[in-house]
Amino acid sequence: MARISASVYTSHVPAIGAALDMGKAGEDYWKPVFAGYEFGKEWIKAEKPDVIFLVYNDHATAFSLDLIPTFALGTGAEFKPADEGWGPRPVPMVHGHPELAAHIAQSVIMEDFDLTLVNKMEVDHGLTVPLSLMFGQPEAWPCKIIPFAVNVVQYPVPSGRRCFQLGQAIRRAVESFDQDLNVQIWGTGGMSHQLQGARAGLINREWDNQFLDRLIDDPAGLAQVSHVDYVREAGSEGIELVMWLIARGAMADVAGGPKPVVKQRFYHVPASNTAVGHLIMENT
Repeated sequence: MARISASVYTSHVPAIGAALDMGKAGEDYWKPVFAGYEFGKEWIKAEKPDVIFLVYNDHATAFSLDLIPTFALGTGAEFKPADEGWGPRPVPMVHGHPELAAHIAQSVIMEDFDLTLVNKMEVDHGLTVPLSLMFGQPEAWPCKIIPFAVNVVQYPVPSGRRCFQLGQAIRRAVESFDQDLNVQIWGTGGMSHQLQGARAGLINREWDNQFLDRLIDDPAGLAQVSHVDYVREAGSEGIELVMWLIARGAMADVAGGPKPVVKQRFYHVPASNTAVGHLIMENT
């Protein structure tokens, strides 16, 4: 049977992708950011996932205000990098896993989670920047990737509690798939940041690190944090962190298994006008 071996959590700041693409990763400003991912790049080479279930949010690329799915599961065979206004990022085509995606859709919908199934969409920096951080700049991504887009842009957005519950349903779906697959689940977005208004530029180091503490040790309690708390403490875009709870809900300890091993924890300010967070947890 398939299994979820690990979860990876990371910010998906678009400026990080631009720094990589423009050859600026070695500049003094960016060196500390990319240094935080050196461990992960070596770790994932050894882990060799077959499939990554990658939770991210679309930034008005595949979906506009005309159509806003709360949860959108990419079921296609491939997903093209999007042109976000300055041309597509020079990154490989994303190849999906339609069989596993269809199985997850069937299983999760039968557990009463309503998903939008997307056979064709382009994927933006929310998905491609995490891949670049963990894999560098390969000619092809070394594994299949299932995109899972969550609306955290236009209210109403899903609660942390709902995201945490959904992660548990995704774990059950993966474990009932009858192929021997090493699956990782990634939660991306955040950390604290606000891009507009009177608090533009807000970064809350203390709150971010408390979030990381609770994500590791008290995910069920963290899932109860309200939208108001996210916006007040982490800024208007800090609500992206509910997506990390999908990945955390899929870990074995939530279902009574052993506590995951934290392989990497990294936090840095700033990258552009955003706090960057990164965790790797392994099931044991």
